[in-house]
Amino acid sequence: MGLQIGDIVPRKQVTFSELKGKKLAVDAFNALYQFLTSIRQPDGVPLMDGKRRVTSHLSGLFYRSIALLQEGIGLIYVFDGEYSPLKGATQKQRQEAKDAAQEKYQEAVEAEDVDAMAKYARGFVRLTGEMVAESKELLEALGVAVVQAPSEGEIQCAELVKSGQAWAVASQDYDALAVGSPRLIQNMTLSKTRKTASGVIYIAPEIIEYSKTLNELEITGDQLICLAILVGTDYNPGGVKGIGPKKALALVREKKYPVDIFRAIEERVDFDWPTVFEMFKKPQVHNERVVFPVMNRDKIIEILVERHDFSRERVQKQLDKLTEIKMKGAQQKLF
Repeated sequence: MGLQIGDIVPRKQVTFSELKGKKLAVDAFNALYQFLTSIRQPDGVPLMDGKRRVTSHLSGLFYRSIALLQEGIGLIYVFDGEYSPLKGATQKQRQEAKDAAQEKYQEAVEAEDVDAMAKYARGFVRLTGEMVAESKELLEALGVAVVQAPSEGEIQCAELVKSGQAWAVASQDYDALAVGSPRLIQNMTLSKTRKTASGVIYIAPEIIEYSKTLNELEITGDQLICLAILVGTDYNPGGVKGIGPKKALALVREKKYPVDIFRAIEERVDFDWPTVFEMFKKPQVHNERVVFPVMNRDKIIEILVERHDFSRERVQKQLDKLTEIKMKGAQQKLF
């Protein structure tokens, strides 16, 4: 989901060395869409194998996972399950946006406008069931834990942190914060810069803490959920018309309790807010224990090199790094 509360939550930069020895619950779909969007040719075409099958997601998973493991960071990738029927409107909006981007892309192809092709190609990224299955297969072969959420992956990530199985959620969205994850980390990339419409900007991992957010905003957990609903969630896209993060914050501080907050603006609320509130208050999660599989070097080579035409030399070089990481970890447990 995508709560628009980034402008009002307190955050601070964190270094990779500060994350060493900690386990992060990664919102898998969030990460895969990032890879599919960003790992592309100059004309916007994603990486593909000899059979024209997209491999951008596998490349991103492989190289970033090894880089983070090399930093001493444990990884748990959590995959989305069934979407709530309440997300129907959001899914429709996203599909319409993708269809529009694909149409613009075709126009750019006909005009041979490479810049426009690159711009619009990122707008109709699709994550298929085959991509998801193969991503899980690769992660498990890498020795990375994979968790299947019953519903929202990011919400299950939050549950792993609350239960102590992970230290923080790694996601660009804020939904884990709304359901009470003690810690949320954004910008978990090894890149130091990012291209934006206004130019290249420096980026670094940032941590957002639940308790600090509530203290600095001077609100409770229930008020944070109400704030999220007011500005809009995937369960009620668009939120309440005319209410942005700052107005929402002022309203929840003034009215304090959910019933009073929404009663004050009931003529402007055109969705079932109690149901949306319950989705955050009592999210659909499970409490199974996380299992870390054993690394399987041969399986990794089979997936990447033999199945998808990755460079054997480059893959083996990375696997040598991963083997070294695993050996160091085993040695440390002996002492």
